[in-house]
Amino acid sequence: MFTIENEYLEVVIKTKGAELDSVYNKQTRLEYMWNADPAFWSKKSPVLFPIVGTLKNDVYYFQNKEYSLTRHGFARETEFTVTGKIPSSVTFTLENNEATLLKFPFSFRFDIVYSLDGEKLNVLYRVKNTGTTDMYFSVGGHPAFKVPLAAGTDYADYYLEFDKTENAGRWPISKDGLIETNPVSLLNNSRRLELTKELFYADAVVFKQLKSDKVSLLSSKATNGLEFDFTGFPFLGIWAAKNADFVCIEPWCGIADSVTTTQQFQDKEGINRLGAMQTFERAWSVKTF
Repeated sequence: MFTIENEYLEVVIKTKGAELDSVYNKQTRLEYMWNADPAFWSKKSPVLFPIVGTLKNDVYYFQNKEYSLTRHGFARETEFTVTGKIPSSVTFTLENNEATLLKFPFSFRFDIVYSLDGEKLNVLYRVKNTGTTDMYFSVGGHPAFKVPLAAGTDYADYYLEFDKTENAGRWPISKDGLIETNPVSLLNNSRRLELTKELFYADAVVFKQLKSDKVSLLSSKATNGLEFDFTGFPFLGIWAAKNADFVCIEPWCGIADSVTTTQQFQDKEGINRLGAMQTFERAWSVKTF
C-alpha cells in the first residue's frame, strides 16, 4: 500500500493492479470508496487494460493468430512497480513480459499516476508503445464509490447529475457480456439519473458519446457528494453489484465486444491504435465534498 496526502485528502493505492483503495476527505471526515465487501464485490477500483469489458468467448484475433483475455484484461490482477513518489503523487508502472506477450503481443509501458490537487484526486493513464509496430489496446477505470455517503441517508436518496442535458440510451449487455445492437431509452432531455438498486439488475448502464464531461453524485438529503470528470473518454459505464451499497463510475477508452463482433482486434469498437514509440494519455478526476 502507498499513501499520498495533502491538507484535504488522504488516498491509499495498492501495488496489485495499482488499485485505488481509499479516498478519505479530512474536511468532511468521510471515506468515499466502497468497502469491498466480498459478499457483493471484493474490488474497489480495478484498472482495465489492455481491454475494457468482455471479448466474445474471451478470444480475439490479430494477424491470423488467436489470443485469449478474460474480462477487463490482466492489469487488475498484476503487481505494478512504484517508479515515482512524492507526498502528493505516486506513479505505478507495468511493462510487458513473457506472460503478457502470450495474451497481448505488444511491447508497452503503462504508467498510472495518482496525484492530488486540493480536494481533487487526478488519475492519469499513460500508455507508451515501446515496440516497432502499431499497438492496439483499450484502457479504463472502474472506481466504486460508497452509497449512501452520509449518515441517515439511504441509497435511493442519491442520484447522478450530468453537466449537460442528455438524450442518451442505455446499451444493453447480453448474457455473455457483449453489447447489444440497439440502445434502450434512458435519459430523455435530462441531466439526472436516479440511483436505485434495480437499475443494475440487468448489469451495467453503458453510455456512448455523451455530451457531458462531468457527472456528480448528489443527494436530496445530504450536502456530501462528489464530482467526477471523464473528459476525453468516449464511453461511460455506471454499475453496482446486485443490491450492493456503491456505484461505479467507469470512464472507458474502449468497450466490450458487440454481439456482432468479427473478433478482429484492430477492428474492435473503441480500440485505440498507437504507433511505434508513441504515447497515449487520458485522465479522470474526482473531487469530493
